[in-house]
Amino acid sequence: MTDIVRDTPAEGIARITLNRPDALNAMTFSMYGELIEAFESVRYDQHIRVVVLTGAGRGFCAGHDVRAAGTPDWVPQGLGAAQRSRAIMDKISRIPLVMRSLPQPVIAAVNGTAAGAGYSLALAADLCVAARGAKFVNAYHNAGSGHEFGLSYLLPRAGGAQRAAELLLTGRALPAEEAAAIGMILRVVEPAALEEAVLELADAIAVNSPIGIALTKSSFWMNQHAGSLEQAIELENRAVFASQTTEDTAEKRRAFVEKRRPHFKGK
Repeated sequence: MTDIVRDTPAEGIARITLNRPDALNAMTFSMYGELIEAFESVRYDQHIRVVVLTGAGRGFCAGHDVRAAGTPDWVPQGLGAAQRSRAIMDKISRIPLVMRSLPQPVIAAVNGTAAGAGYSLALAADLCVAARGAKFVNAYHNAGSGHEFGLSYLLPRAGGAQRAAELLLTGRALPAEEAAAIGMILRVVEPAALEEAVLELADAIAVNSPIGIALTKSSFWMNQHAGSLEQAIELENRAVFASQTTEDTAEKRRAFVEKRRPHFKGK
């Protein structure tokens, strides 16, 4: 049984599932590499419009498996402790960056506890929908660090500085309902409705021009750090020019006028 499963639950949707349900999908060293490969496998796939990340069983991801993580096979033998740690973190911490850099939006379907790395994965997604009863836990404190995988960057931008400071420093478990109330995640749904809700959201994205979506996602995240409104608008203007020269954008306009679903060709 593979620990990272990719399937297609609907046309244009790639679903990546963390598949160690007996361990609440805790991450092993091999899973980090496999997850990067799974995300990268969709980057240039013109048929994939949206990526869904979820967990098998009753948990989203319990973080790093401290009991049975295996060995990081990319780390050379004989390194000192600091050098080994740097080599490990250099690779596994790429995952949030890969998620944000994909042209396709990533939706996290949080079906249970998201702890440690799972917390960061949920926040690194472009959108996050959680099942009622799910919770977010800063389990990094169990490793003595308190923050990894970009959590100290992601959390304040998702939930505000004061709430983020509390969650980062105390490790308090955040119920999904509270996460939605502070705007950290999009919404909470009943567990039985999670898959349907996420696929409906994905489909609402997938009917838009793929290059338009890719450029909008890029502008959205880059403009979180724009130095001025003028800079933000200039980036948008360049994206508009690039998008409007494509056949897919013309097809989106025709489909809107003709009140039908568009048929994109990646051109």
